[in-house]
Amino acid sequence: MIKIVIDDREFEAKEDMTVLEVARAKGIRIPTLCFHPALKPSGACKLCAVEVPLHSGKTGTLLSCILKVKDGLVVKTQSESVFKARTKAFRNLLQMAPQSEKIRQLAEAFDIDLGPRPDGCIRCRLCIRVCKEIVGPGALKMVPREGRNFVVPVEGLCIGCGTCANLCPTGVICVVDTDDVRTISIRDEVIGQHPLMICEGCGKRFATPRFMDYIHKRTLPHPDVKIHHRYCPTCAKLFSDRVQTTREHPLKPPRAF
Repeated sequence: MIKIVIDDREFEAKEDMTVLEVARAKGIRIPTLCFHPALKPSGACKLCAVEVPLHSGKTGTLLSCILKVKDGLVVKTQSESVFKARTKAFRNLLQMAPQSEKIRQLAEAFDIDLGPRPDGCIRCRLCIRVCKEIVGPGALKMVPREGRNFVVPVEGLCIGCGTCANLCPTGVICVVDTDDVRTISIRDEVIGQHPLMICEGCGKRFATPRFMDYIHKRTLPHPDVKIHHRYCPTCAKLFSDRVQTTREHPLKPPRAF
């Protein structure tokens, strides 16, 4: 048996053990993701860095999963250099797997700040612009939060058309129709929630009353020559095609005998 020191505490260890194995056996926490006791250590994740004396006489960080113990070895698992090495390793891993909750949870357990969580929004402002410049309500805006800009709803202005979700290039804005209610949300924040109207043709729910009323108000200045109806786009096209066909090929009156 040989003796090593970890965080100012002396422990006995077998010569073929690694620093990580000794630390874990003694209840000392060192983060790892790529280590498994049934496999040969590879040091791929680089999270298990510890501070040890180097041959130059200075101290530096080495990976504890592949560092073999030796008599008199002094190891620190908590130091400024260890903290920097862990932070760099965690951030490198997060770049490769930004959706991984496990990486973030492990980093938080070791007090590593990985910065704001990605929310799927690339701040292209397409949703804001189309809602204001094309549709009209201006139901979205950009506001700063904790040093970053976020797309957020303007309370009470959403009409439930879903155009913002159709244009969103990352899909972070979602439209969900459940039973007779349409919910539009970005991240976990609700932009608008509206009842859905029933199509007079097929009976399916297809649009929100606020959207239909808004369209009606916007078209008021134009000559009112259309037949008013509550058809979904599919039924509206179907009935329109039938009317056009009838106009082009009117039914001939029955021949008199």
